[in-house]
Parts: sequence; structure tokens; C-alpha cells
Amino acid sequence: MAGSASFGGDEEPGRMIVDINVTPLVDITLVLLIIFMVTASYIVSPSIKIDLPKAASGGEQQRSSLAVTLTAQGAVFLNGAPSSDQAIATYVAGALPQNPDLQAVIAADRAVPHGTVVHFIDVVRRAGVRRFAINVDPAASP
Repeated sequence: MAGSASFGGDEEPGRMIVDINVTPLVDITLVLLIIFMVTASYIVSPSIKIDLPKAASGGEQQRSSLAVTLTAQGAVFLNGAPSSDQAIATYVAGALPQNPDLQAVIAADRAVPHGTVVHFIDVVRRAGVRRFAINVDPAASP
């Protein structure tokens, strides 16, 4: 019969399909799972790429509200946003009254000169921060 809607051998002609087909639902769910897995890896990765020096005594630090990052190209970031000496001092002046135990964590690329790191340690200390740490990549001693 040319125009019948029969889909199987035992079914009667013209019968509507009332069963739920879960194959498209499973396909869409798997595609969404893959999309979430790929985007999660981008969310977790740090936005500022620096090559931290390695130290055997490096350990986990508590989360700080004052993170200074120095890149090999000479860029300075405060909490992930581009910054300068004056902006760091202004931020510390506003944050120190709310948190007197404010700790600065300075992360400098391996190629940044030692004098530049010392300069930024001096900037945060003159602004009133008494506790600071230098961020390193924990590794086994050579």
C-alpha cells in the first residue's frame, strides 16, 4: 500500500506512534555534558600566564584579597586586573581598614628582575601591609 503509515509488520495500518523515543534526549544530554566539560577546563585555568620559580619549601597559601602579579613583559596586575604602583597603594588604603591582617601575595615570572620584585614588596609595605608572601611553584628539591 503506497500511502499507509505502517511502521512494522504486526502493527495495524494508520496507527499513530505514541511511544517516547529517548535516543534524541540521550544525544542532547551527552553533547551538553561534553560542552560543560570543555568550558569547565577554561574556567579553572588562570587568566595570567606566568612561569613561577620552583621551590621545595613552597606550600599552600590562604586566599588573599591582595594578589600582585608581575609578568615577563613588565605588566602589573592587581587581583587579575591591570594596575600600577599608585593603584596598588590606593587599593590597600581602602582594603586595610576592613581587614587589618591583609596579606599580599606577589607572583612574579621567573624572568622578572629581582629589583622589580623588591620594588613591589616595598610598594605594599609602604601602603601598610605587614604580611606578604612570594608565590612559587612547589617542586621537589633538585
